[in-house]
Amino acid sequence: MDPNKNPLGLYSIVAGMVIIALGVYIGFDRPPIDAVQIGFRGVGMEQVNNPRTVARAAPLHVAPPPIDPVEPSGTLSSEVYQNVQVLGDLDADEFTRLMTAITEWVSPEQGCAYCHAEGEELSSDSLYTKVVARRMLQMTQHINNDWHSHVGPVGVTCYTCHRGQPVPANIWFEDRGPPSVRGMAGYRAGQNVASAAAVSASLPTDPFSPFLLGDQNIRVIATSALPEGTPSQDIKATEWTYSLMMHMSDGLGVNCTYCHNSRSFFVWEASTPARVTAWHGIRLARDLNVAYLDPLRDTYPANRLGPHGDAPKANCATCHVGLAKPLNGVSMVKDYTGLGTPAAVPATQ
Repeated sequence: MDPNKNPLGLYSIVAGMVIIALGVYIGFDRPPIDAVQIGFRGVGMEQVNNPRTVARAAPLHVAPPPIDPVEPSGTLSSEVYQNVQVLGDLDADEFTRLMTAITEWVSPEQGCAYCHAEGEELSSDSLYTKVVARRMLQMTQHINNDWHSHVGPVGVTCYTCHRGQPVPANIWFEDRGPPSVRGMAGYRAGQNVASAAAVSASLPTDPFSPFLLGDQNIRVIATSALPEGTPSQDIKATEWTYSLMMHMSDGLGVNCTYCHNSRSFFVWEASTPARVTAWHGIRLARDLNVAYLDPLRDTYPANRLGPHGDAPKANCATCHVGLAKPLNGVSMVKDYTGLGTPAAVPATQ
């Protein structure tokens, strides 16, 4: 081809090559890469990490030190303050200590005024943020008291998700994808568009609604070879499952083999213990979304709702923020008894 006769074609080729080169550069981790073997040699059971990515994210995973303990006042917070609906049985001084910590965890820049309207009594519920915060306290207590199967002795606090921000960085809304033309040619089947939820894979863009809000079965392989057994899912349902798995892998910063055995992803007996923890985690997220988060849609102002009017909800990344053990497994709740009781640590540990 003569570039003098068709310069536009040459420019298009050069631009295409640059785009491909950038895609390769951005899409792949350059060495050195850390690989840690977690299974028998030669079976592909390992976890792979980019040490540069880990180093950049390290400050995000440092738990803040606890506020100094206070001597009990001997008076309940409900006897000192009005309209204390959740922490009324907490000592008044410990109540103040916990409120100070929550302010640092959630609204360090806005301060107390983020939930308490200036010029009004502290008991006022005029700000929606206070009503939401009350429900979030109940949710946190529920997690620490009733979901030991997932959070174990570590538990959670407001900081686990918020990390110093009024709105956690990792929340989700219903995603119906971009509008498309009518007819077969315009039907995307909920996928084939860029989606952070599916980690830019050609998979359904909203794996959260069916699994973390609904109770769609997560299975891609039948339990028997014949129709009489548990039927396998169709290809579409399988793609939805893989989309959720992609999110979980990205949200925890792990490979598939963190939970699954490389020789058979299906077999539970050969899976790692983390798979059981993840099983409970999926159901924990579903419980929180159904019982606590989605019902708050009428409490939020319109600007806090999703494009389709739903409330912000939680997924795996909301707490984990790219790490298998949030905050590197450091327990903060043990220093704030008002947030619930984490599981007891066995004496052998």
